[in-house]
Amino acid sequence: MEQGRVLSVASDGDHRFSKRPRAEIRILAGLGVEGDAHQGETVRHRSRVARDPTQPNLRQVHLIHAELFEELSGKGFEVAPGDLGENVTTLGLDLLALPTGARLRLGADVVLEVTGLRNPCAQIDAFRKGLMAATLDKGPDGELLRKAGVMAIVHSGGTVRPGDPILVERPPVPHRPLAPV
Repeated sequence: MEQGRVLSVASDGDHRFSKRPRAEIRILAGLGVEGDAHQGETVRHRSRVARDPTQPNLRQVHLIHAELFEELSGKGFEVAPGDLGENVTTLGLDLLALPTGARLRLGADVVLEVTGLRNPCAQIDAFRKGLMAATLDKGPDGELLRKAGVMAIVHSGGTVRPGDPILVERPPVPHRPLAPV
């Protein structure tokens, strides 16, 4: 079974790009991170609310792999946990290689279901000019690769802290690759 760990957790009650690192976060089943601006059963991201506020919130929890920060550092960008708006920064887990529907068990109680890729937007360049391009790449067939993390919904809630283990349960085959949500 694949395993990683939680490096950092973050949340913010306001719609800001970055989130504040915390000692722990409480994750609520069917809603997301308690007190976070993106918590809810229906969409909370402003652009999605403007299009259709009744859409289900497939972006309740945002996870980024800390290994991305190392890659970005090599391109001249210093990024810390929470800076890119993620709730959970992971270590030792290839989030981008997970299939849609993979379940992540964080700590003792939390179960998240990966819904898709974060689609980076222009806010990343407002945070650090040129950063959006640094979070995108081209695959061997010329397809666009998005590296800014994955989004998930919450099946089972609880408290998550840095150092908590993360276990991956893959869905039955055939696996569906991640797509932007």
